[in-house]
Amino acid sequence: MMLFVKKDIHPKYYPEAKVSCSCGAVFAVGSTKPELRVEICGNCHPFYTGTEKIVDTAGRVERFKSKIAKAASLPRAVKKAAKKNKK
Repeated sequence: MMLFVKKDIHPKYYPEAKVSCSCGAVFAVGSTKPELRVEICGNCHPFYTGTEKIVDTAGRVERFKSKIAKAASLPRAVKKAAKKNKK
């Protein structure tokens, strides 16, 4: 059985796309974008390096803490009403 690929519907593939990490590492991978920028790669990721490092992308920890503080300040009746509206 032969499969045929439709023409003009697939993005252009770059077999040697350049990946730049914030640690300074540069390597090539296959991608549909010619250049990629990442914050963490295999050279600097705590799992692979064995170092302890907090990875906080875009302030996720602060957003979580503010969400918890906001939820704690709401009255209990408002929380129940909000929960019922979501269903």
